[in-house]
Amino acid sequence: MDYTELAKAFGAFFAIMNPFINLPIFLSLTEGYSVGQQRTLATKITVFSAIMCVVILFAGQQIIGFFGISVDEFRVAGGAVLAGIAWSMLHGGGVPSHQGSASEQTQIKDVSGLAFYPMTFPMIVGPGTIATLIIYAGHAQGMEGMLWLVGIVGTIMILLLTVLFFAAQIGRIMSQTLRTITTRLMGMILLAIAVDMIIAGLTKLLPGLAGGA
Repeated sequence: MDYTELAKAFGAFFAIMNPFINLPIFLSLTEGYSVGQQRTLATKITVFSAIMCVVILFAGQQIIGFFGISVDEFRVAGGAVLAGIAWSMLHGGGVPSHQGSASEQTQIKDVSGLAFYPMTFPMIVGPGTIATLIIYAGHAQGMEGMLWLVGIVGTIMILLLTVLFFAAQIGRIMSQTLRTITTRLMGMILLAIAVDMIIAGLTKLLPGLAGGA
C-alpha cells in the first residue's frame, strides 16, 4: 500500500471508529461508575475491539461468505442500525439496539458485559467498521499490506484507549450543555453516515436505482 492509500485507510477507520464520537455515550453509560471502573472498562473495550478487528481482518470475508452475506447487504443492515442509534441521539432518547432493552439493562451494569455490548459492538466495531475492515483487507496486497492495516487499526486502538481512559477528566471539562450539543451533533453525523451506507449498499444491490437516477 502506498502512502496515499494508507492515508485514505486511516481516515476511513478514524471516521467510523472515532473515540470522540463515542465518548458522550461512554460517559452516559458509565454515569455513577468510579474512575477505576471506567478505566477498567476502557481497557476491556480496547482489548475486545482489537481482538474483533484482527479476527475480521483475517477472516471477515470467509465469515460473511459462509452465511451467504455480501458486504453490500452488510452496509444496508449496518446503516439501518446506525440510523436508529443516531435518531435516538438527536432526540435524547434511548434505543434498545444501542443500550439494550429494559430486561438487558440489569445485565449491562456489569463492567465486563458493558465492555462488549454496546460499546465494542455495535458502537466501536459495528457493521460499518466490519464492512470497512473487510473491504480494505480484500484490497491489501499480501501480508505486507495486511500488516500496514493492522498498524493503522492499532493506532486507532491506542487513541481509543487514551480518550476513554481519561474520560472522567474530559467529562469534568465538558458541561452538561456541551455534552448535549455534542451528542446531538454526533447524532447528525452518524445519521449522515448511516444514510450514505444504506444508499451505497442499495445502489450495489439494486443497480437499476443508479441507472434511473
